Amino acid sequence: MLSHKAKYALKALLFLAQQEETHISRTIEIAEAASIPKKFLEQILLDLKRGHFVGSKQGKFGGYYLLKSKNDITLADIHRLFDGAIALLPCASLNFYERCSDCVNESECLLRQGLISIREETLKAMEGITIASLVKK
Repeated sequence: MLSHKAKYALKALLFLAQQEETHISRTIEIAEAASIPKKFLEQILLDLKRGHFVGSKQGKFGGYYLLKSKNDITLADIHRLFDGAIALLPCASLNFYERCSDCVNESECLLRQGLISIREETLKAMEGITIASLVKK
């Protein structure tokens, strides 16, 4: 399941993606429009900034804006940033791989092979959905 943090991050990105490219959105503006608690949103926006998805401007007219194109931000990107691996077990993960301690022969493990198939299909679907494609719907 998607965490609340990842869900709210996606909602914030969708809001930012619908603004004019030169528009800088205040945190309160995003929070109210996307129904996200403001304090929680502030943490999420900092994580998105560290991930180079959004940029910020300080000051009286400061706020947040998309740093990365809405065409390039995928569900997979946000899931990995907030929820970690897409695979169901570490041995089937691309980016968070760990060998299972109870596995006798990883190359012949039927469970791992099945979970790699699930990861591939899930990854394909998540990488095919961008913030831009969600805004268009």
